[in-house]
Amino acid sequence: MMNGTGKRFGLVTLCFLALGTQLSHTAAIVEEEEKEQIDDWEYFVQESKENSITYNTVRRKASSAARPAKMQVMAEAMMRSPAPAADSLGYAVGGAKDADNFFQNLEEGYLPRYSSLTYEGLFYDYSFDTGQEQSCESLFCPSYARAVSRDIYSGQTDYYLSLGLNSGLTEASFQRKQLNLVVVLDISGSMSAPFSSYYYDNPGQKKNNHEGRPQSKMQIANQSIVAMLDHLQSSDRFGMVLFDDRGYRAKPLRPVDETNMDAIDKHILALQPRGGTNMGSGLQKGIEQFTGLETSLKDPALYENRIIFLTDAMPNRGELSKGGLFSMVQAAAAKNIHTSFIGVGVDFNPDLIEQITKTRGANYFAVHSSEDFKKRLDDEFDFMVTPLVFDLELQLNSSDYEIVGVFGSPEANLTTGQMLKINTLFPSSTEDEEVRGGVVLVKLRKTGHSNGPIHLQVSYKDRSGNTSRSSDTVQFDSTSSHWDNNGIRKAVVLTEYVSLLKNWLMDSRKGCNDKILQPIICFPYFKQGLINPDFRPERPQMKTWEQRSCPLEVSEGYQKLFSIFSTHFATEMAVLNDPTLQKEMDVLNRLKGKESGKRIDDWKIH
Repeated sequence: MMNGTGKRFGLVTLCFLALGTQLSHTAAIVEEEEKEQIDDWEYFVQESKENSITYNTVRRKASSAARPAKMQVMAEAMMRSPAPAADSLGYAVGGAKDADNFFQNLEEGYLPRYSSLTYEGLFYDYSFDTGQEQSCESLFCPSYARAVSRDIYSGQTDYYLSLGLNSGLTEASFQRKQLNLVVVLDISGSMSAPFSSYYYDNPGQKKNNHEGRPQSKMQIANQSIVAMLDHLQSSDRFGMVLFDDRGYRAKPLRPVDETNMDAIDKHILALQPRGGTNMGSGLQKGIEQFTGLETSLKDPALYENRIIFLTDAMPNRGELSKGGLFSMVQAAAAKNIHTSFIGVGVDFNPDLIEQITKTRGANYFAVHSSEDFKKRLDDEFDFMVTPLVFDLELQLNSSDYEIVGVFGSPEANLTTGQMLKINTLFPSSTEDEEVRGGVVLVKLRKTGHSNGPIHLQVSYKDRSGNTSRSSDTVQFDSTSSHWDNNGIRKAVVLTEYVSLLKNWLMDSRKGCNDKILQPIICFPYFKQGLINPDFRPERPQMKTWEQRSCPLEVSEGYQKLFSIFSTHFATEMAVLNDPTLQKEMDVLNRLKGKESGKRIDDWKIH
């Protein structure tokens, strides 16, 4: 048995041995980082005597000062205590990953665009009890919860079923594959507008609620990209494309450890806006970056292949049709090249992006500020670039119920009376056994006279194309109000909230920019109950991509509707005991007291 001195000596010896191992690792890292790295930036704008713009393709070599990230992370790891047990992961659907553009517009006093608020985008702001009762040992494990409630406007009985998105993965077992990343950046003239203003407003009408000179959309985008690059690993590859009237390769796709990333950061931060907006050309240049890679370097079993496309989505040149750009994203996805869109600015036009991100493997975010976006990347970067479950289908077999609505999935329009389809699931974090954005809500209509069993069958594919299936049975016990858990109760009240707001946006924007085919009087409509307004035949159609701002106004009728709903929402918020719902409560309180004024459409160009 060792005495105290012997124990201390043994511990010191172990510490020196461990330190020696770490120092050897340090030396290997330093040797790696001292390799000559290339500043392979190719986009340079020079002013000639005739004031014309020329683009020079240059390749410069530089011996880069090592980025401190690796050394700093290693030093912190030496002092770090043992990690706690890993948390489990769940899933969230593709498509919108926030509703930030909606809230940005409200904050600035603008009427948000209809598509700035989606069910799945708002769901991702919240964590849900998915109703999972058994441990999950598979890539994906569905769970189900039931609810019966009364519509607060129509009084009719509503039946809901939530699909919980669970996984057998944990934070410890999850590790994204090597990433081939191409960033495509909009540098068009509209990116020069202040982040809180609408570019196409008349200069005298532009609003600026900030002290000092506000940052432009271009500056916010540049800063966001630099923050994003900090999350790349040395074995990842990074390339970049810029577009205005046409697309330009700014940086070829090259391994990070061969690239002078500090120099690249400086080039990105120095970018300035100019020219028109040809989104199709930019996307095509981005896709072309992957064609030069060997097939083995694009293998989806080993690599993530992703385009991150930053824009204010106001195209005025090149490819404008939804089908055209959508087809380009679809074609890339078929080659396992997936796309994330990041909307920049309060005037970001989400209509086009909302359609495109229904594609397999796609998602989108809205940047609220470079600081907030950096915080989001710290927690979510690996998740946002790693789709894991594809082509999810839920088949419902029942003689007494059919599907009439889906909330929380961008593919709601693919739903039939018996089938729900979801293109993509991305990993999502959990907290207190609740999954962030981890449910899809299904609204059912009773078609029979009994409460017979509902047989459910789920199928999905993994990233290698292998298909898995599972089945289950649920049954509604009665027609009285009932909630299996707080997860489905929260999903229902948030769905009602989004449905009300989207109907308000649809009806309020009919005199400003958007074209409504059949104006509706709100009260007769709401006697039918709250439904997904995406299926209303008079959904807004854009007259032009070049949108002006619309003033934030609420009609007297909708003020009454918001007042009724805010009372209901407050009750549900108290039952759920979820203080994070206060943000939505604040929105309702603001809108129910908002004065309405007469609006004039004085736009002269059609």
